[in-house]
Amino acid sequence: MKALVYGGPGKKDWKEVPDPRIQHPTDVIVKMEATTICGTDLHILKGDTPEVAEGRILGHEGIGVITQVGSGITQLNVGDRVILACVSSCGVCANCRKGLYSHCLNPEGKAGIGWIFGYMIDGTQAEYVRVPFAENSVYKVPEGVADDEGILLSDILPTGFEIGVQYGHVRPGDVVAVVGAGPVGLSAVMTAGLHGPSRVIAIDLDDARLARAKDFGATDTVNSGDPDWREQVLALTDGAGVDVAIEAVGTPRTFTMTVDLVRPGGHVANIGVHGKPAELALNELWIRNIDISMGLVNTNTLGMLLKLVAQHRLPADKFVTHRFTFDQILDAYDVFGNAAQHDALKVLIHR
Repeated sequence: MKALVYGGPGKKDWKEVPDPRIQHPTDVIVKMEATTICGTDLHILKGDTPEVAEGRILGHEGIGVITQVGSGITQLNVGDRVILACVSSCGVCANCRKGLYSHCLNPEGKAGIGWIFGYMIDGTQAEYVRVPFAENSVYKVPEGVADDEGILLSDILPTGFEIGVQYGHVRPGDVVAVVGAGPVGLSAVMTAGLHGPSRVIAIDLDDARLARAKDFGATDTVNSGDPDWREQVLALTDGAGVDVAIEAVGTPRTFTMTVDLVRPGGHVANIGVHGKPAELALNELWIRNIDISMGLVNTNTLGMLLKLVAQHRLPADKFVTHRFTFDQILDAYDVFGNAAQHDALKVLIHR
């Protein structure tokens, strides 16, 4: 088969590799119908995650059809069309029993980390992939759900909802600010609407993305390049700040922006993957009674979100802006890596 193989910082190649095989009774083999690229893949290629070994097949999102099942599989069959969760979880360890799938303790890949696809084991940017703990890590696709809808459920929709909306404790009537109108930020914008906020404010430097944010449920937009951007946001509240500020970029500046925007007693939910430390001014913050949360997605809401996508309550297909075949995957990386230039959100890579 062919796969996108990491060759060290700045190096990748779409090339022939051995087919995956069943290694454990709870494995399945999936023939990939579609995959996509995440910002985390770009971090790996930049060398930000040196623990990723050269030769690793990248990718952790995908939809495909099961072609082989392990001897311990009872709930899945050859021919089932499934969504692969970006987090693999055994379902029986102490953390999984608490729903903390992101920190599965099974030693597959790395004990204590549920994100192993394209990180500790071979991933989904390939023609075939081995899926461990399949019965707890894949979801059958309902009739009528297209690839460009279902692909968003592997990672970014659950991430935006769980780490942004749920961890941010969004409640009916809240004013929510989302800093960063990229794919994950827009996932938070879209799924925040499930909790009934009075306003959802999208904040970004890119006017094209801000215009698009309205299609995802933003009631208001603010360009953070404006000198008075903070005053514009506060004018959309009672002047005291937003109830929930969601960081969806991963830079020190954007994290500080969310802390500066939240009202006393409010919540800051950090989704962004940070490559360097961000300053936390505890000498100023201790008196404001704010909560700050962060984390790795568990994907324990994937099934619920899939029902909403199937019922067209969440228009997930809006995220896909560019389509490529598997043999065009290097072109897909070029477009996604230069998203602003190409006005790209998510790229769909398919057979």
